[in-house]
Amino acid sequence: MIERIETGIAPSSAPISDAVRAGKHVWLVAIAEDPASGEIVDGGIEAQARRCIQNLEIAVKAAGGTLANLVMVQIFLIDSADAAGMNVVYREFFTQAPFPVRATVVVKELLAKGLRIEITATAVLD
Repeated sequence: MIERIETGIAPSSAPISDAVRAGKHVWLVAIAEDPASGEIVDGGIEAQARRCIQNLEIAVKAAGGTLANLVMVQIFLIDSADAAGMNVVYREFFTQAPFPVRATVVVKELLAKGLRIEITATAVLD
């Protein structure tokens, strides 16, 4: 059975969920949007990466976990030059091993105007 997790983050107009759970597994997606308004945050990659990971944290907490429950993270960037700034912020949140398995991919563009980063993740809850 698949359960949609209510994260409290402004809902998308698209038919998507921020988080779904099946058993002990949770699949999540986060973008750099203000959780109240749904607007993409201003600033460079560090501001967007921070907001994106904060939204990821909000979503995994809504499912009953923490960032420590993440086992896989996929990061999508629109510019490879953003990787350094994204990594600075990533290290603020992921400070202890074992770290999630991670793939970082550079894509041509993301759907929301002004968006530089999007993250998908998988968590396993205890």
